[in-house]
Amino acid sequence: MKLRVLLAALSLATAQAVPAFATEGVGVRELRIHSDARDRDLTVLIWYPASPGGEPVLVGDDRIFEGTPALSGAPPVAAPHPLILLSHGSGASVQKMAWIATALAAKGFVVAGPNHPGTTSGDSTPEDTPKLWERTDDLATVLSALSADPDWTRAIDPNKVGLLGFSLGGSAVLETAGATASLDAYVSYCETYPQMPDCRWFAGGRAYISGEEFAVEAYDLRRVDRARFEEGKRDPRISAVVAVDPGLATAFEAGSIARIGIPLHFINLGQPETIPVGVSSDRLAEAAPNAKLDHVRGAVHFSFLPVCKPSAAAFMKSVGETDTLCEDGGDRPRAELHSELTDMIVRSFQETMTNGASTASPRP
Repeated sequence: MKLRVLLAALSLATAQAVPAFATEGVGVRELRIHSDARDRDLTVLIWYPASPGGEPVLVGDDRIFEGTPALSGAPPVAAPHPLILLSHGSGASVQKMAWIATALAAKGFVVAGPNHPGTTSGDSTPEDTPKLWERTDDLATVLSALSADPDWTRAIDPNKVGLLGFSLGGSAVLETAGATASLDAYVSYCETYPQMPDCRWFAGGRAYISGEEFAVEAYDLRRVDRARFEEGKRDPRISAVVAVDPGLATAFEAGSIARIGIPLHFINLGQPETIPVGVSSDRLAEAAPNAKLDHVRGAVHFSFLPVCKPSAAAFMKSVGETDTLCEDGGDRPRAELHSELTDMIVRSFQETMTNGASTASPRP
């Protein structure tokens, strides 16, 4: 069983009831927000500072990963909070980012993220993966819907909107901030580094639809719609960006990164010499005048997934799973890595979005 279909099977259990003492102050709701571009509804999870009430649940709990406590349906605190839009990695889900979403909500942020059709658990194809314009539209759609919804306008400050993305989600948030990528550069990257995970995915000949694996022809990146891949997608409502191990790192044009006028915070998982070329952010951070780059020692790309349960290794072995999604890069447990990541991300958004005026421009 491969990682993408395994995560698809596990993602069916979004939330499970937990004892009432397990969580305080963070609410969670699942929304349906219509996407005109996709002609379908997006499944969106939203975490927020909550007033008393709601049902205690574990978000993202399954046979492999520990869930994160929250209060389902609790009333939001009726005060304006900065909003963080969340974009998950390829083949994963927003539920698997509950650990960081909950931590941000506990610090006074509202956090909302869609499951991106075509690149989420159980619904993931090589052809859909490079269509970043669909992900950027998803994020813009969620922001517009929440900004117009009277249930959320009292809880969100529309002038303080940040983006947090992991892996392919990191690519999406950078493009939403104004970065543009070169299709030729991305094709060259996969020709030069065919063993990189994203390049193996395009060459692997499989896809997942409705949780089932299907054989497909290897996908040639030259078939991507060049105009849409390379067009600018800047959303002027955005105030700050945190990108963790962003994909397409070799394809982003340095000039477009340099023109982004809002704070950018890149985080690579591991020591500088261990970062895979496909997500290494040194060049991007150097190009931007208002950017910083941090590394998390002892982490690997999968360290952004939730903490694994003690029985996870045995379960994965029993189903023939060979991906090392529960292994990190050193002697630090994942919970410790998450603690450091949480401190970095929370501090970054606090510094850029809760101190002083927002740098976002009103949307025309």
